[in-house]
Amino acid sequence: MQRRAFLRQVALWSAGLTLTVPHFKICEALAATAKAPLLAHATGPDYPALVERVLSPLGGMAAFVRPSDKVVIKPNIGWDRTPAQAANTHPLVVKALVEQALAAGAGQILVFDRTCNEERRCYVNSGIQDALAAVKDRRLKIFYPDNRKYVPVDISRGRAVNRLDIYRDALEADSYINVPVAKHHGLSRLTLGLKNSMGVLGGRRGAMHHNLGQKLADLATVVQPKLTIIDATRILLANGPQGGDLADVKILDTLVASSDPVAADAYATTLFGLQPADIDSTVAAHALGLGEMDLARMKIVTA
Repeated sequence: MQRRAFLRQVALWSAGLTLTVPHFKICEALAATAKAPLLAHATGPDYPALVERVLSPLGGMAAFVRPSDKVVIKPNIGWDRTPAQAANTHPLVVKALVEQALAAGAGQILVFDRTCNEERRCYVNSGIQDALAAVKDRRLKIFYPDNRKYVPVDISRGRAVNRLDIYRDALEADSYINVPVAKHHGLSRLTLGLKNSMGVLGGRRGAMHHNLGQKLADLATVVQPKLTIIDATRILLANGPQGGDLADVKILDTLVASSDPVAADAYATTLFGLQPADIDSTVAAHALGLGEMDLARMKIVTA
């Protein structure tokens, strides 16, 4: 009911029928759960098959997408880089997820990102635009964000930020699927799932970079993916987030998936030889009760 009330606020604000800023308060009872989260990881060179394999232990895409759902699949398309340079989510992973969501009966699938480099070059050179052009289904739409669709949202549990402009489609989606690429980041050490959701923010995102870890956790109290799939098919070990030098790229052919966004980030951190406690956003999100960061408290399966 809290989500329904919030979406009514978003719709009224967007229509200009109210001046009240949408306000979402996460349920404390739901935020803190003692149940061990399930996390799956899989490795292999066939990326469409890899997507299916990593989803299988979680119940398949049908566990996250119901018939007629509005689905947002949010990859990283932020950089004017090729797939081999590992700055963006691999296009074959994005395409496979779209096809899985369509097969599950999604009514609409939206794919977008607020890019850092020029958006047309990012969408084309990432390979994602061409990969999705091959999916001949009217339910799929890949587009550039429209500045008119950012909605101010009060972050009631925010510790470092109390209001953010968030893309309306991300707020309204029945299923928000977060698909980051795992890579080095010069400020946050790594950019994984929590960081990837910055791509749904409007306004001056540079302000997020002061106390970034806590602000990402604050954002995660409102933008809550049903599913996080971390693309570690090839990871960027240095000079992130933009990269460019193939010498900085390591091929792992791996995907990590969980309905717990903190668990997904925590496990993916170990692929870089780091521990979950090394990443500020993971620690902050865990402290807010948004997920598990202790690997020993997760049910981890190899798919």
